[in-house]
Amino acid sequence: MIQVLHIINEVLEPVRSNSAETPIYNPNAFQFLNQSENLNLGDHRVRTFRQRIVIEKKESVFRAEGRFTFFIPVDEGFKPIPRPQKIDKQVIDGHVVPNEVLFTAPTPENTEYKTLVFSDNLKVIVSFLKVHNKVYVQSNTLVGDSNHPNGAVLAEIVKGNIPVRNGVVHLIQRPLMVVDTTVKDFLEEKEDGPVYKFYEIIRDFGDDTMNTINYLREVTLFAPSNEALEEPGVKQMLQDKKRIREILKLHYVKQKLTLDNIKNKSVSQIPLSGKSNLGVATAADRKKLYFNVVQGPRGNQTVTVEGGGVNATIITANIAATNGIIHIIDRLLGVPYTTVFDKLRTDPMLNSTYFLGQRHNFNDQLNDTTKRFTYFAPHDDAWVRAAINFPSTVKKLFMPEFSYYTKQILERHLVIADQAYTMAKLREMSNDTIKLSTVRDTLKIRIKEYGENEKYDENAIRPEVIGYQLEWQGNKKIRVVRPDVECTNGIIHVIDTVLFKDSDVHVTGGASLATLAPLLIMILIAKWQL
Repeated sequence: MIQVLHIINEVLEPVRSNSAETPIYNPNAFQFLNQSENLNLGDHRVRTFRQRIVIEKKESVFRAEGRFTFFIPVDEGFKPIPRPQKIDKQVIDGHVVPNEVLFTAPTPENTEYKTLVFSDNLKVIVSFLKVHNKVYVQSNTLVGDSNHPNGAVLAEIVKGNIPVRNGVVHLIQRPLMVVDTTVKDFLEEKEDGPVYKFYEIIRDFGDDTMNTINYLREVTLFAPSNEALEEPGVKQMLQDKKRIREILKLHYVKQKLTLDNIKNKSVSQIPLSGKSNLGVATAADRKKLYFNVVQGPRGNQTVTVEGGGVNATIITANIAATNGIIHIIDRLLGVPYTTVFDKLRTDPMLNSTYFLGQRHNFNDQLNDTTKRFTYFAPHDDAWVRAAINFPSTVKKLFMPEFSYYTKQILERHLVIADQAYTMAKLREMSNDTIKLSTVRDTLKIRIKEYGENEKYDENAIRPEVIGYQLEWQGNKKIRVVRPDVECTNGIIHVIDTVLFKDSDVHVTGGASLATLAPLLIMILIAKWQL
């Protein structure tokens, strides 16, 4: 016979009985469950799950010949007491992957595998997540029902890679598919869990933050991973307790946001008018979260969330709780780690402003960490609207031979001072016109606040203030669609209008609508080149 040798990276422990009276040789998964008390499983017991399999008459699933991956929850994971009654036929099937024998080391992260529960009425997939020396399995109910809610459940593999005749068994910390804990319970569940360090910060510095989260009927928590809290800047921030409390509020919103909801609120969904209320309000005063979807080369999508100038990636999404959703992210929001230059370079709303700033080396100064910048940066749609209003002028701005004019326009948007100005600071400075020294000249503006349903009417009865607008050149009202994007050397305020003056319009030649179509194409090319 032709023989094949597989070299593996660890000892594969055989399934052996501790009792001479009940020898076990090459058991299938159900025999493994039946004889588990006689096997060397350490402190782990699987009686509860075995009982549910017998009660629901699902033994045949675990006796079946073939190639399977079985996830078996240990007894410790069946607390609180009502949980065992939630293990019905569908939940049991959701712990079995057919036609795949998945060992932890070679199985790639975030690759989705269908379970035995995959029909038109109910669809459940599983995937692996590896954090340091721990491996987790995540079930995701894509299509649920009244007894099986949509969302993900995360469970640590406490003893993995147990070979059986019909596949491999992994003992897991708690049952999959069962959603019966709050957001607070998820954070507290395991002292070495993937976001336990974030829970410790909330517990030690958050005052009533945990109670607030627990009492909300609908909440979405963006929880930084343990690795995210190891960053040097984060450790330094922990010395400032007042700032910690504000940062914690930046991590939750008072509504349920699944990953699909978030994708629909991506910054790429902003209408051309720019009048939509961009972002989702957090528990922090006047601070929002902004989302973006990045398309990968193979059609995969990466979803990012920005808060306080920090852009984080959602690495584990849709963890379901009875009162909300948890998304695990790879950075702590509100603790900036990029310069104004890097933020401009990577922000999906500011491609055109960055592209133009590369002309005449305007952007180079924005990396200087010895200065403090306040940059009123037009988002991409602002340049599109400028092209509609001033086609001849904007066309020249996007042409290399007119880069001097481009530099002049951008200089009007940039303030360099001994401090960076938040919108709240600018609002405090004066109720009248503020004069800010820009790189080019003096920027004279008034700062106004507006409520959710207002359309720039300062005499309207105001609901809760949610944003700011600039009044410039008397009658021009410019909305700040994303205020206070913090950077290590300054602040960016994303605005919906380019600061053009009448004198800028008369560069050379007249405006012509015939130039508009190629100009818009030029702007789009600038956007997608980045």
